[in-house]
Amino acid sequence: MPMSSPVRRPAGRVLSCLAAAAVLAGSAAGAGPADARNLKELRGKLDAEHKKLGSASGALIVDLTNGRTLFSRRADKVLSPASNEKLFTTAAALLQFGADGTLKTDARIGADSTVEDGVLDGDLYLVGAGDPSLNDVALKALARTIVTKGKVTSIKGGIVGDETIFDTRRGGPDSGFAPDDDLGGQLGGLTWGHGRASPGGPATVAATRLEFFLKQLKVKVRKAPRAGDVDKAPGGPGSTLGTAVSPPMSVLAATTNQPSDNFYAEMLLKGLGAHHGSAGTTAAGVKVAGAQLKTLGVQPKIVDGSGLSRKDKASPRQIVTFLKAMRESAVSEEFIGSLAVPGRIGTLAGRMRGTAADGRCQAKTGTLRGVSALSGYCRTVTDRIVAFSFLENNMDALSAKAVEDRMVPAIVSYKP
Repeated sequence: MPMSSPVRRPAGRVLSCLAAAAVLAGSAAGAGPADARNLKELRGKLDAEHKKLGSASGALIVDLTNGRTLFSRRADKVLSPASNEKLFTTAAALLQFGADGTLKTDARIGADSTVEDGVLDGDLYLVGAGDPSLNDVALKALARTIVTKGKVTSIKGGIVGDETIFDTRRGGPDSGFAPDDDLGGQLGGLTWGHGRASPGGPATVAATRLEFFLKQLKVKVRKAPRAGDVDKAPGGPGSTLGTAVSPPMSVLAATTNQPSDNFYAEMLLKGLGAHHGSAGTTAAGVKVAGAQLKTLGVQPKIVDGSGLSRKDKASPRQIVTFLKAMRESAVSEEFIGSLAVPGRIGTLAGRMRGTAADGRCQAKTGTLRGVSALSGYCRTVTDRIVAFSFLENNMDALSAKAVEDRMVPAIVSYKP
């Protein structure tokens, strides 16, 4: 039986292809009967381990099968969740957009522009929707559509990248995110290649890539790529010549959570503000996410989408309450399938290999300097579903993770 089957609610949706990669046979690895622990033994083991984490830590473990608390220590202590914040961001995105929801980047012309005999007598606008996944595959296909369906062979203007669906803040001060060539480029309403911004900014870079693929198809483009606004085109926005559609939100959530991608998380949060709130800003996205989380019974302090801000705050009880609600939600399979798996997938691929937890849990890691976090779901050796949250602040993150990696297998070995 797939690992996620007992974790999800009884009636659920089919997992996306990427999320389905996290569905593992729970019986393929794990503790044998001799390793099973009763509740007293489990609490003794967890108590001994958790004491090593200091007073700036909290933990809560709940058997979702019957609601019984298996272990609790400082469960209401509000702490930095680090990248456990991404749980909230991706859940809000899945619930607001829907698991099958997509982001559409349009190629448009101005209302006063025309295409006659293959010649576009103005600019071609690449209008961003905040898609963090926009890449060469998508732009190459879009270029082909512009040529085959739009019948364009020559452009008298240029390719104009429109990123105005978002504000121009690339990270701070309202987010802990800072552009980094290795960890994530600049945020923007139109980005290519994980936010690459040189030369000319993310919108110009994306426009340049589309121009490249159009020229490969022998389309002549007179003017250089630049950033602009389709609303300011002659006559305003006109017809659409083609659309690049993102993967479904279930895949975007998995691409955010499994590798803990900060760029994706921040883009999704701004996207919540742009498509379901008042503006394409981090602050507007926070309001949308916060309102969604309130319907799930929790109100953590959200500042950004990735958890990079030290101002993000949550307690283990809030996270476990949230996890329980998400398991019962309409997007339970996609949400749970977006998480990393010990010994197998994502940020947990190298952790807990060969232990009882190998292949039997799906969880989100979190790491900042002096902070470690791990929250998610496990299926025990007796097929009970357990939700847990461990948050540790003010201690060495690697040392905290070593303790987490001993506590989680103990949870899996629980036998009531």
